[in-house]
Amino acid sequence: MDLDLLQRTLAEMGERPYRAGQVWRWAAQGAACFGSMTDLPLRLRSALADAVPFSTLELVREARASDGTVKALLRTADGRSVEAVLMRYRDGRRSLCLSSQSGCPLTCTFCATGAMRFARNLTAWEILDQALHFRRGGTVDHAVFMGMGEPMMNLDAVLGACSKLPALGVTHRRTAISTVGWIPGIERLAGEPMPLRLALSLHTADDALRSELMPVNQRYPLARVLAACESFYARKRRKVFVEYVMLAGINDSHLQAVQLAGVLDPHVFKVNLIPYNPAASAFAGSSPKAIEAFRAELERRGLHATVRLTRGREIDAACGQLAARA
Repeated sequence: MDLDLLQRTLAEMGERPYRAGQVWRWAAQGAACFGSMTDLPLRLRSALADAVPFSTLELVREARASDGTVKALLRTADGRSVEAVLMRYRDGRRSLCLSSQSGCPLTCTFCATGAMRFARNLTAWEILDQALHFRRGGTVDHAVFMGMGEPMMNLDAVLGACSKLPALGVTHRRTAISTVGWIPGIERLAGEPMPLRLALSLHTADDALRSELMPVNQRYPLARVLAACESFYARKRRKVFVEYVMLAGINDSHLQAVQLAGVLDPHVFKVNLIPYNPAASAFAGSSPKAIEAFRAELERRGLHATVRLTRGREIDAACGQLAARA
C-alpha cells in the first residue's frame, strides 16, 4: 500500500490525519481490502477502494513447495516482475525473503537473478507490499533481504520498508539485509538507529576467484569489504552473517576453508554455508560430505559455521534461484 498516496487522498477528501493510521493498522494486521476495515465509515471505505489501489503489486501466480515454502510472482504497476518468498519452519518461524530490485545489475555468475535483465529499484511501498501479501495469509516474524537485487543500492527504500515491518510482527532484530559488499551501504547501515542485521555474500576468500564469481569485487575488493563489516560490528556489536554458496570444485576445498578462516575474525563473523541450488549456470553443488568437511574445518579453526536448510528448491524459490519465470 502506498501510504503517501493514501495520506494525500485522505487529505483531499477532507478526512482527519488519524484515518491513515487506522487504515495502516488494518493492513498491517492482514486485512484483505478496505471493505473489511470496520472502524472506518462505510462511505470512506467505498471512496478509498475507488481512489487508492490496495496494493502497489499485482499477484501473477503463486507456487507452493512440499516443505511449505510459497513463492509469489508479482508485477508492478509499470509491468516489472518481482518475486518474494515465504519460508515456513518446523519450529513455527514464518520468514520472508524480500526483493529490493526487479532483476539485479551486479551479475554474480552463480545467481539466476544476476542473469535477468535489470529493470529498476523498487519503491519502499513495493517492498512493503511483498510482506503484506504474505501477512494476509497468516503471521510473519522474520525477514531477510536476500531476494532479487542488491539492497544496499536501494537503501532508502529498503530502510523505509524496514521501518514499517514491526507493525506486521517482524522486529528489526529479526530483519537481515544482505549485500555482495557494497561498501557505501554497509557504512550507512552502521549509522542507522534501527538494529538491523547485516549479511555478507562472500563465497571465497581469494580476491581473483571472487572477481570471477562476483564482478563487484573489482570495485570493492575483499579486504575493504571485510574492514567495513568489522567497522559495522564495532559500532553495532552484532555479528555479521557470512553467506557462502558451496560450488563443487570451485570454492569447497580444504585449502579454501583454511583461507576463509584466516580472513574472518570469529568475534565479528559467523558463517552460513549454502548448498548450491540449481540455476541457469554451469556450476554444480558441493556434495554433503564436502560441505560437512568444510564446516568442520572452519569450526576447528574457531569460526562458528552452520549449513543452511534449503527451502523451496523444487519451485525455484531457494537461495540464488529467483528469476521471475512465470
